[in-house]
Amino acid sequence: MASGAGIRLQKILSTAGVASRRASEQLITGGRVTVNGEVVRELGSKADPSRDDIRVDGRRIRTDIRHRYLALYKPRGYVTTRKDPEGRPTVIDLLGRDAGYIYPVGRLDYDSEGLLLLTTDGDLAERLTHPRHEVERVYEAIVAGVPDDAAIEKLRRGVFIDGRRTAPAEVRRGATVKSGGLTTKLTIALREGRNRQVRKMCLAVGHPVRALTRTSMGGIRLGRLRPGEWRELSAAELDSLR
Repeated sequence: MASGAGIRLQKILSTAGVASRRASEQLITGGRVTVNGEVVRELGSKADPSRDDIRVDGRRIRTDIRHRYLALYKPRGYVTTRKDPEGRPTVIDLLGRDAGYIYPVGRLDYDSEGLLLLTTDGDLAERLTHPRHEVERVYEAIVAGVPDDAAIEKLRRGVFIDGRRTAPAEVRRGATVKSGGLTTKLTIALREGRNRQVRKMCLAVGHPVRALTRTSMGGIRLGRLRPGEWRELSAAELDSLR
């Protein structure tokens, strides 16, 4: 195992598609990673993937993996994890048995639907989810009532949720529907990804969300996908993400 030279273990694991960078750090600190037969718990540890025997739970990792990049239309009623302790269906269930070890990029609420990216590429996943990169996410929210100009301006400038103000957002007011109660469609583009952010923002201005769909992330769009369907990203889409 290298101390000064080599590549950080968590980067090696994420690049190999074992887990995201953060999850790889948990594997290391949990004592589940060995390098040349030695358990490694220090996050600053480095190794050479071309020479060292790197294992997770006793299984040697592959460093020649061909990464996969998927766009999935997540339906409501699915959790955005690989496994759920409550036994609820997960987005991995939609991919079938041959999906391999692939994991979601970020989260999408159980009761929300729309675009979800999945990959085996931990480096790209980290880049897309880290706040400093400000990756744009676009949502269509059906909200109760008709937000007036003041409410729309508050959403654009930022509202306080969970004790701090949200970053500026792009907000467009769309059609109003009277069937089954007055509702309005809002298109909201964010460059931060806080927990249930769109729902909390709309609630803060008095217009709770009735339905929420993410339509794009990092420039990747749902396109013609229907709920439960998925596709491989194109080379052009990958270039745009990188």
